Amino acid sequence: MELHNGRPENTESRLSREIRVYDFLDGLGVEYQRVDHEAAMTMEACEAVDVALGTTMCKNLFLCNRQKTAFYLLLMPGDKKFKTKELSSQINSARLSFAEAEDMLKFLDIEPGAVSVMGLMNDKGHDVRLLVDEDVKAGEYIGCHPCVNTSSLKIKTEDIFGKFLPAVGHEAEIVHLVGED
Repeated sequence: MELHNGRPENTESRLSREIRVYDFLDGLGVEYQRVDHEAAMTMEACEAVDVALGTTMCKNLFLCNRQKTAFYLLLMPGDKKFKTKELSSQINSARLSFAEAEDMLKFLDIEPGAVSVMGLMNDKGHDVRLLVDEDVKAGEYIGCHPCVNTSSLKIKTEDIFGKFLPAVGHEAEIVHLVGED
């Protein structure tokens, strides 16, 4: 895996949802580094991406309540365990579960395996609440997918919170996740 600055030179074989991410970030003046890779389906593959980027990829979970009337995008460190009870109490939502693939497409224009904060640029109705673990917010960089799971980006956290989120009209709700048994 080779680390590149910015968008790919040749975009012929890229999906339009990926190109829209590069267009959006470039339009905001957000600098980013990129690695292209096979779809990362194992922790070992994710670790190789982390090494190539020089940062840790966020774990991105797309969640919903039981009634499917509230949707959440949770960004948390990859090494923390997710406990629904721990998060539910902080956001006053009774029972959380993983949202369906159709909902990912509907709200974020993302497919399973590629969930990312970048998908919020597609959430025109602001139907998704962004939840960010305090450890992710405290990091210097955020590692995320550009709405596809065959590339990964390294972006300064301050650019995500100071440029990207205001541009897409989303605010982050900071949560405290321990993730221990």
